[in-house]
Amino acid sequence: MALWVIGDLHLSFGEDKPMEVFGGWDNYTERLRKNWCNLVSQDDTVVIAGDVSWAMKLENTLEDFRFIHSLPGRKIILKGNHDYWWTTVKKMEAFLSENELSSISFLLNNSFTEGDIAICGTKGIPSDSSETEEKIINREAGRLKMSIESAKNHGGEKVAFVHYPPIYGEYVSERIVDVLLEYGVKRCYYGHLHGYAKHRAFNGEYRGIKFRLISCDSVNFSPVPVTD
Repeated sequence: MALWVIGDLHLSFGEDKPMEVFGGWDNYTERLRKNWCNLVSQDDTVVIAGDVSWAMKLENTLEDFRFIHSLPGRKIILKGNHDYWWTTVKKMEAFLSENELSSISFLLNNSFTEGDIAICGTKGIPSDSSETEEKIINREAGRLKMSIESAKNHGGEKVAFVHYPPIYGEYVSERIVDVLLEYGVKRCYYGHLHGYAKHRAFNGEYRGIKFRLISCDSVNFSPVPVTD
C-alpha cells in the first residue's frame, strides 16, 4: 500500500469546459489515466487536493466522479476554489452511495490513515486575503486544526494537504504555517497554481516544513508519491 497526491484535475465530462484550451493540457484526461494506472495499485490511496470538477452542481459531477472511481485506489478529495458543486458532507456522501462510487471520500474537518501516515487537510487561505477577511482565515486555520486534532491518536506522521499555497512569492499564510508548527507537521502538499503562477511556487523547506506544489500540470499529470 502506498500514498499518492495530485491536485487540480479540473474534470469536465459533464460540462462544456475543456482544459485543452490552455497550453500543455492537450489530451490531459487520457494522459492522467495512463500515468495513474501505471503507478497506483488498487490497494493504494490518492489524495486529490481540490479543483476536482468544473460542475456547478453536485448532480452534474457524476461523470467526473465516475472517471475518478474507475481509476485504481482509494481517493480522498478536499475542496478547491473552483469546486462550486461542493455541499454538505452528508449530501456528498449520499450522492456517492446512490451512485456506487465507494472508492471516494471527502476530507473536511476529519482525517484518514494510510499505513503510518495520517492524512489531514483543508482548502486553505488564498494569497490575496486581507485582514478584513479574518473570518475566512479563522475558518480555514480552524478546519486544519480540527483535521489534525482528529488524528491525535495516530502514532505515525501527520501530513497536510491543502489547495491554496501556504507560501506564494513573498506571501506566507502565517496562520496555516502556525497550525502546522503547533502540531509538528513536517510535510505539506498544495495545488491551485498553473501556468506562469507555477514559477512563483515554493518547493522547499520553510521553518522546518517541506512544501511541494502538486497541481496536475506541474507534475505532468502524474500522481506524486508521498510514501517511498
